[in-house]
Amino acid sequence: NTFFCTQYLRHHSVPFYTPEPDVVHELVGHAPMFANPEFARFSQEIGLASIGATDEQIEQLARCYWFSVEFGICRETPDSDTRKIYGAGILSSYGEIAHAMSSEPEIREWDPRNAAKQPFPITKYQPLYYLASSFDDATIKMRRFANSLDKPFTCRWNDVKEKLFVDRNVQRDERKADDFGEYIGDE
Repeated sequence: NTFFCTQYLRHHSVPFYTPEPDVVHELVGHAPMFANPEFARFSQEIGLASIGATDEQIEQLARCYWFSVEFGICRETPDSDTRKIYGAGILSSYGEIAHAMSSEPEIREWDPRNAAKQPFPITKYQPLYYLASSFDDATIKMRRFANSLDKPFTCRWNDVKEKLFVDRNVQRDERKADDFGEYIGDE
């Protein structure tokens, strides 16, 4: 799997928060989390769900991504009241960490159906965070939500074969002269 990263670095006059992802966000926030196989599977669920999705569904999935991969929190253990931060938007911002762990924001249980409809600000600390009981539980809920989307097909990644499995025969019309992509099923 590949992780694409920005090269921008936040200005030294505002070290605690930047509204756009920078290299601190990518390396302090995302990189350590993607090294966790459970978290990587969770993030991949959202990516797989986007394949074949409509624009409206992509927006719903983007909101799920925002409230989890970017600004998610989870329980230390499934039965614990202790919260841990896992979202890169929080981990890469000292100010957002303090805010997320305070009593100020609203905390809701992770529910992709709810998160998919929830608007969010991008220029200030989040007023709302979703709390997952575990990455496995978050992944199960995300997969159920993804499977509920009305799409022409669904995809699963096969770790052993390192290939994308599609549940239906999907065909493109014809290759265009400037289309250098690989097609599912090409050998």
